[in-house]
Amino acid sequence: MATLAPPSRLATPVVWRPLAADDLAYVAALEAQIHAVPWTLGNFRDALAAGYCALAGERDGRIVAFGVLMLAPGEAQVLNVSVVPDSRRAGLGRTLVRKLLDVAAAARAEQCFLEVRVSNLAAIALYESEGFGAVARREGYYPATAKSPREDALVLRRALGVPTGSG
Repeated sequence: MATLAPPSRLATPVVWRPLAADDLAYVAALEAQIHAVPWTLGNFRDALAAGYCALAGERDGRIVAFGVLMLAPGEAQVLNVSVVPDSRRAGLGRTLVRKLLDVAAAARAEQCFLEVRVSNLAAIALYESEGFGAVARREGYYPATAKSPREDALVLRRALGVPTGSG
């Protein structure tokens, strides 16, 4: 089972790399701890099999952030952005979003889309600060859970140009 490290480990730098097939069981376990309606191991396997860009941020040999980007002619879609709870508020989500946007721009995507829960104000603020703006609302997009009813999603869009230079 994936475990969360104590906050004292936050000072070690994060190394970014492609998500590998060997990471998927661990990432799926983290995902189940992070999201109310998590991606499954099968979802992650399918994303890698389809050739989607999947990145992992690793600190001290432990994955602390991961994301998935789908590329299509002229556009990209951020499908997953996840940071483990004990590593949040340290800029990892922003760095991951920038890295995914850089991949999209390098692939000559002209725009990037994503969906976000309307209640996820922290994520919405992050995406807006990175140039995304709301273009639509999908009613009842997220399924109900034991703790919450169905929830709408905001569809956000950002025009792309030159890479963000996130390094």
